[in-house]
Amino acid sequence: MSGVSTPRHEPIPIGEVAEPPFIHLPDPSTLFATRAARFRTLAEGHQLAPYLNFLAALSTAQHEVLGSLPAPEMPAADALARAKDHGMPPLDRGKFTADAAFDETLDRLFVGAAAIDMPEPARAALDRARAADAGKRALMLRAVLDDAIPVEALADHLFIAAALQVHFARQAALLDAKSLKEVGDGACPACGAAPVASLVVGRAGAHNSRYCVCSLCATEWNYVRIKCTICGSTKGISYQHVEHDKQVRAETCDTCHTYVKVMQQIQNPALDPVADDVASLALDLMVRELGYRRGAVNPFMLGY
Repeated sequence: MSGVSTPRHEPIPIGEVAEPPFIHLPDPSTLFATRAARFRTLAEGHQLAPYLNFLAALSTAQHEVLGSLPAPEMPAADALARAKDHGMPPLDRGKFTADAAFDETLDRLFVGAAAIDMPEPARAALDRARAADAGKRALMLRAVLDDAIPVEALADHLFIAAALQVHFARQAALLDAKSLKEVGDGACPACGAAPVASLVVGRAGAHNSRYCVCSLCATEWNYVRIKCTICGSTKGISYQHVEHDKQVRAETCDTCHTYVKVMQQIQNPALDPVADDVASLALDLMVRELGYRRGAVNPFMLGY
């Protein structure tokens, strides 16, 4: 069973009316540990429990690689100034090349992932990724960053994507939030990547505001409610949800025929944009039957 709801805003408590900050930068020191805990909670009694528990372990590995990593290379001051002046993301994923910090992040993640209990096909995918030479790794990095992963190698790229999440979150955390500007619908102001979902938050200073969450660097940017996060249309917007769960809904757009999930973190602060996206796969299957395609990106849901 499912439900469809018309757009509406939740009431905003008196005293909470304020201009929410445009950017909320990630905190890598807690990001992945919190996500791992959410994956474990969601796995309890879930049909996808084995996969959710695997992702909990992988998120834990992401957290554990953080200790004493080299500082990531950041764009030069003149490049940051140009990005600010021209409304461009300062972390240009299109020009990304691996630095010493990323190489160590990836190597550490491979070691941590090797200790995870996983099915044999996943183990084989990890082995292939670890065995890839520098040229092959560069191609895999580019495929992840371009959202162009070959269907036949989805599992191999999952581990590369996990390392990129750690690296870009660390870079984004070092940016000046006040220097970031809107760069266009469906694009992160920090790195240009697509959103994984959007959150209606309840935190101080942004109560009942919506934030898109970057699928790559985890930067959150404030975005108007009842507006397609992919094409920017305000027409033909509706919300789909599975029975008994209105905390995670699919915002569908009849202009571009895409959908991105909206999560009511204001009602449940434990909701995580990546973990709850995976756990709500039933919603994706339902909305796909209605003729909409995913506008969001989640490296842990590739192939769905």
